[in-house]
Amino acid sequence: MNVFSQTLRWLGEASNWDGQGGIALRLMQHLEYSLATLAITCLIAIPLACYIGHYGKALSVISVVNAMRALPTLGMLSALALIFGLGISAPMIVMVMFAIPPVLAATYSGIANVSQTTTHAMRAIGFNEWQILWNVELPTAFPSILGGVRSAFTQIIATWTVAAFLPVGGLGRFLIDGLAVRDYPQMLGASFLVIGLSIAVDVVMLTLQSVIARHSRYSQIAQRA
Repeated sequence: MNVFSQTLRWLGEASNWDGQGGIALRLMQHLEYSLATLAITCLIAIPLACYIGHYGKALSVISVVNAMRALPTLGMLSALALIFGLGISAPMIVMVMFAIPPVLAATYSGIANVSQTTTHAMRAIGFNEWQILWNVELPTAFPSILGGVRSAFTQIIATWTVAAFLPVGGLGRFLIDGLAVRDYPQMLGASFLVIGLSIAVDVVMLTLQSVIARHSRYSQIAQRA
């Protein structure tokens, strides 16, 4: 029996899906970690990008954040694990660091590309800076922001597998534990699960992006702008 057949057998056995170390639990853990990472990323990156794009200040932050992509993931995990311990904190910080660049860049690009003529006209009729950002710049940048969030989410799902280098849950646990005992069907099965989850999330995000683009208030304002 080849590895592929053994992998399908591993995925098809009901006993592998149940229990504390089962596929179902690991899958939910992976999704929870990824959603938490995305939420923290958006809370940091979107307001920061709105400030930079609206006021045109601190542009060097974009370059610094993009440079973080060159940092080695395992190196950062190891260093932060020594500081914060072997819990969830170290991998969460690292995952957020690597997820911020696409959201920050997409949001900044969307805000910065809003026509200056439009924003000047809004100021002329009495709009303050917050009103311009909320009513003009964010609606226009909304498709770009959604694209950045979608890109970051799929990246987060893939990168969280590396976090199993530390004693945390998620689908990466199957990869690390399988490697330790040379259980290649388990490793290949976990890879299929991560790929499947990434594709499923991307399809859901793409569908959501399409629905929001057609029906949201932001999209309607952007079209009029």
